Amino acid sequence: MQSNLLVKQATGVSAFLLVGLAIVYSLVEMRFEMIIFLGVWAIIVLILLIKMNVINKPQLSSMMSLLVITTFLNQSVLSIHVGFFSIFLYRLVLIVAAMIFFSHVMKEKNLPYYWNQVNVKGVLLFLLFWFAYGAVSLLWAKSVFEGIKSLILLGMGLLFVFLAVFIFRKMNHLFLFYGIWLVMTVLLMVIGLVNHFAQIQLPTSTLYGAPLYKLSFPTSVFFNQNDFATFLTISFFFYLSLTKNSNQLFLKTTSLFLAIICVYLIYLTDSRASLLGVMIGLAVYLYILLPAYLKRMAAIIGSSVFLVGTIAIIPKIIKVVNSSTVYSGYEILPSNVARLNLLKNTVHFLIETFGFGVGAGNVPYYLKNESVYATNHVVEVHNWLAEIMGNFGVIIMLGYVTMYVYLFISLYRFYKVQRNRNQKGLLEACMMGLIGFIVSSISPSSVSNLFFHWVFLGFVICTVSVFSNKQYQHHEENSY
Repeated sequence: MQSNLLVKQATGVSAFLLVGLAIVYSLVEMRFEMIIFLGVWAIIVLILLIKMNVINKPQLSSMMSLLVITTFLNQSVLSIHVGFFSIFLYRLVLIVAAMIFFSHVMKEKNLPYYWNQVNVKGVLLFLLFWFAYGAVSLLWAKSVFEGIKSLILLGMGLLFVFLAVFIFRKMNHLFLFYGIWLVMTVLLMVIGLVNHFAQIQLPTSTLYGAPLYKLSFPTSVFFNQNDFATFLTISFFFYLSLTKNSNQLFLKTTSLFLAIICVYLIYLTDSRASLLGVMIGLAVYLYILLPAYLKRMAAIIGSSVFLVGTIAIIPKIIKVVNSSTVYSGYEILPSNVARLNLLKNTVHFLIETFGFGVGAGNVPYYLKNESVYATNHVVEVHNWLAEIMGNFGVIIMLGYVTMYVYLFISLYRFYKVQRNRNQKGLLEACMMGLIGFIVSSISPSSVSNLFFHWVFLGFVICTVSVFSNKQYQHHEENSY
């Protein structure tokens, strides 16, 4: 019996190695990267061997923490291109984490136990439906190749979310998750400051090798400054929440300083959407913190200001909409006109497909080949909700918005009955992060390939799941 088990293990590891060697063999021109890849692959195999032969009860939470850490490194540590697919540290660790988790649940036969511990089953089922819909949409997608690439990105994002929800099921796991985000953001901000003051960009940035006047935009480990700004918008509210709820003067001072640095870096990126996300998030934060008797007055004043502002800006919007049809496809359009035309094209494609969307990942293909309105040859929507709607249709977009609203309302309900300062801070960070992200998400060219979006979404869903547990609703004093 033991020998049969060893044979199975040896066969599995051999197959794993053969796949790795096959990939390396296809990279014969990348000698240095081959060495790095072989080293990383050897580490992965070693981990699997240790898991199979030494660790009887895998430390899944530690493994998941390592995975969370690697998401913040993006492609800065290791990046190897295999055809249309890129391999880097986060993806390698994600694959290993998934293999270890599923081998664990298969061995213990306790997957139903993990599912029963989840208190956000509706959210997870929607995410599965999203992926299934994307797979079906390949039937009418004009570029199946782009659709497969999009599904791989979506699948890896959803895989992280599911692993996080299954593994992070305790309050101390949430604080660990929160702490990793806070610490790793410091590293990314340091790199961003180096980008600006030293005018040095990492090779993973689109500004690497760019003209001198562009090198001062902070991009950190991201592709461009807009991606970095959206990440910083979420991080700003994480630090602000820590500032408000911490009892230690050192933590208050440090987190406030880091929050200010976040805003400063967002300003340097020149991302207006992210600055707007900070301002709207602060307005919502202030409203939540107001005493109950002032909330109604604030709501009336805020609604009045919003109404007046909307009336004042409508003529400008109409002017931009009308002017967007004046430009020819050969002229350089103003940025706001180009973005408006991207949205108009997306709506046009949606109508043409009767609301079902053009198929997973196919909006760029349509913008490149079948664009109706001029877009300065830009082929990304630059709007997350429009990206979802254009690719996957109205049903998935409405489902995403419904999920988003559900998560926010759930967090707010927990917040109203919560008495523990640390847990209130956790809920505030999630709520304001949701507000900041959804506003600033109109800044990046595409959100589907931004890993921190899935990390943040996983964190929020984990938080709702843990707080939905009755022991944390009725025994807040027993906190981490």
